[in-house]
Amino acid sequence: QEQLVESGGGLVQAGASLNLSCVADESILVLHAMGWFRQSPGKEREFVASISSTGDMAEYEDSVKGRFTISRDSSRRMMFLRMTSLKPEDTAVYYCAAAGRRLLASPSQRDYEYWGQGIQITASS
Repeated sequence: QEQLVESGGGLVQAGASLNLSCVADESILVLHAMGWFRQSPGKEREFVASISSTGDMAEYEDSVKGRFTISRDSSRRMMFLRMTSLKPEDTAVYYCAAAGRRLLASPSQRDYEYWGQGIQITASS
């Protein structure tokens, strides 16, 4: 049973928009900070965006600032990533992550205890 499940991926043309969702299983008793990471072929997994436990603080990787927006609805145990103006270099497998203890947003993968299986996003030129 997956504790984090992503949805909303797919193939789009460059310049289009996509919305990613992540839902957390109730086996994760408390949802702290959450984040999105991505991995392109031949590259290491990298930070995309993170959001604090209360949803009032977010951090973004420089290349996605102004294009991506992270949000969460803790009452539904969900996190979202609104992606606009997609570029071919955004093509990757995107992962949802949840921190075990940390409350503040964090770009460090070491702060995240739970991970989804990942979902493919492809932006074609």
